[in-house]
Amino acid sequence: QVQLVESGGGSVQAGGSLTLSCTTVNILGRYCMGWFRQAPGKEREEVATIGSDGRPNYVDSVKGRFTISKGNGKTPLFLQMNSLNPEDSAMYYCALRLGYASCDSGPPDFKYWGQGTQVTVSS
Repeated sequence: QVQLVESGGGSVQAGGSLTLSCTTVNILGRYCMGWFRQAPGKEREEVATIGSDGRPNYVDSVKGRFTISKGNGKTPLFLQMNSLNPEDSAMYYCALRLGYASCDSGPPDFKYWGQGTQVTVSS
């Protein structure tokens, strides 16, 4: 069983920055990892993904503000969030699926999920 643990959330004012981290066991082989978010009363939204091939994808609303990156070892995933606005407030989740190096390949469902870290942006 793969466990994912997010950290780095918090409360910031609009225009501020946060960096989220996702910690897990060393991942071997091909994978796709992503950040998702869910605000109260809204559906879960895919924010950004990156495969072991290194190619990132972003939802339009965060392009130019957020950067997803791969780490090493037990912290394989980061999300740098700049120019935050209140619409970015949500619980942010790290997710993982194995077997494909590109997030554009394979089944869309992510098998492994973290418990989430809260991001709150005040105006």
